[in-house]
Amino acid sequence: MRGLSCLLAATMIVAGCTPGGDPEPGPRFDNERGADITCMRHQEEGPGARYTDDTMRRSEETMTLLRYYTSHGRKPYCDGAGPTDVDRAWARLYVELGADPSNLGARLR
Repeated sequence: MRGLSCLLAATMIVAGCTPGGDPEPGPRFDNERGADITCMRHQEEGPGARYTDDTMRRSEETMTLLRYYTSHGRKPYCDGAGPTDVDRAWARLYVELGADPSNLGARLR
């Protein structure tokens, strides 16, 4: 029986579910807390259910994302490269949440 429960747990992890059936909340947006931001760093992981699932979305997490791009979305990336697909996914979410796309640099729009 123990083997079956381990198999079930592994299957849920691969499927992106928690034992209760809810999706994994996913990563938190990296807003570079407290740093003097002169350029943006790339996000390592795209938005997950924490930001895309209305039942899991929390105002303080969403506001962090909105504040960051409103203040810094036009700045270049620190490595001089353009946005990655992951960065663009966060920028799309920013706009989907109702924010003004003009706050984003042209490469993120």
